[in-house]
Amino acid sequence: MEHEATIRLGMFLGLFMLFAALERVAPKHAAEYSVRSRWLTNFSISILNTLLLRALALALPFLAVGAAIDASAMGWGLFNVIDLPLLLEAAICILLLDFIIWIQHVLTHKIPFLWRLHRVHHADVDFDVSTAIRFHPIEIALSMILKIGVVYVLGPAAWAVVAFEILLNGTALFNHANLAMPAWLDRWLRYLIVTPDMHRIHHSVKRDEHDSNYGFALSIWDRIFSTYFKSELSTNEKIVVGLEWQDQRPTKLGWSLWLPFMRK
Repeated sequence: MEHEATIRLGMFLGLFMLFAALERVAPKHAAEYSVRSRWLTNFSISILNTLLLRALALALPFLAVGAAIDASAMGWGLFNVIDLPLLLEAAICILLLDFIIWIQHVLTHKIPFLWRLHRVHHADVDFDVSTAIRFHPIEIALSMILKIGVVYVLGPAAWAVVAFEILLNGTALFNHANLAMPAWLDRWLRYLIVTPDMHRIHHSVKRDEHDSNYGFALSIWDRIFSTYFKSELSTNEKIVVGLEWQDQRPTKLGWSLWLPFMRK
């Protein structure tokens, strides 16, 4: 799809800068650790992930959007068999892809090997927009392989996959942002999408809290499958985020990349 990468990058950078600016204007909580050190590590991990996906594109015929184009050309997948209006197809595609991402997220908490990878994300010692880009490269690669397989099964239009990717990235940046939102706005938004207050609970050091609120974009799956959790803390109390046994080491790049292979 022409200019797909440029469109996605532009949307990502624009939304990242927007939420980063809003964090400065209306932060939910004051940072406890060096923002410079954390952001350097989190951006370094994100750059490594980008390079890995570029390398993966050389090893595999296509990534997610390319898989959609290939599936269309080959006539593979559900949406290439049944004829639906484009907007309805796109809506169903986005719902199904978001559901698959939700299931994947649940599995990263339930399967020990996947949790070892995913806890790199949870190890962030503060919670802000940069946390949204902190995922171990191996987890990113496995997620992309899963997404490619799902796209071949569904056979959606390429533009629908791009729309989903933009939605997923945008909502992930939003719900990881350290934003102080009016309680009424958060209450209404979380009926549809995951809000920062809702997702911050998922990053709690408490096991019963971080094993809940798995949604990245849409909040409906947690409500349907009874994994929705509403903290008993008041809106101004701070949820302690991270891993129970960690200290400031997650602000270091080398430690963060090696975390899945540690014994803890």
